[in-house]
Amino acid sequence: MSLRHAVLAALLSGEYSGYQLTKAFDVGVANFWYARPQQLYLELSKLESDGLISGREVVQQTRPNKRLFMVTDAGLAELARFAASVSKPSFIRDDLLVKVQAVDHVDVAPVIAQLDQRAAAAAAKVEILDKILRRFRGDLDEETYLRHGSPIGPYLTCLRGRLFEQEHHDWSVRAAALLRDRATRNGDPPPVSGQSR
Repeated sequence: MSLRHAVLAALLSGEYSGYQLTKAFDVGVANFWYARPQQLYLELSKLESDGLISGREVVQQTRPNKRLFMVTDAGLAELARFAASVSKPSFIRDDLLVKVQAVDHVDVAPVIAQLDQRAAAAAAKVEILDKILRRFRGDLDEETYLRHGSPIGPYLTCLRGRLFEQEHHDWSVRAAALLRDRATRNGDPPPVSGQSR
């Protein structure tokens, strides 16, 4: 998958300015594809040049003018082609896991501190994603929304992001607690606990 497909998918919700797109990526799309704002602005320019999105200028009185972008028919065709292509298996690439792998041979305290930080960050993301999911559902319970609600695609990707972050949180809390307990039993001073949920 390339960034272009993630941007096209994000623009399916309607017209976005570059700024709005960076916010959408920061909250929703970041669950499955991370991109810096500079990358997004560059990709918008490429997509428009390739005819996959169209932009229009919006004149604003008190602020600088802005461009709003939307997916074209060619962009929809590109997304259809992409959706029909075979997906590669996902994989984990996380430097904190390398540190945990080496924990028997390095100072455990900074690794535990990083696990505590990761747990706190994951807990904060879970809260944000829960709010987004509730906003999608409105008055519907989750099962009803999953069967009949719309849009379903963004909901499912947000749900996957929430499950990922919850699992990340739970594993980080457990790993930090186990390492902290082992350090205490081995006679080392217990590392200071960080904030976690």
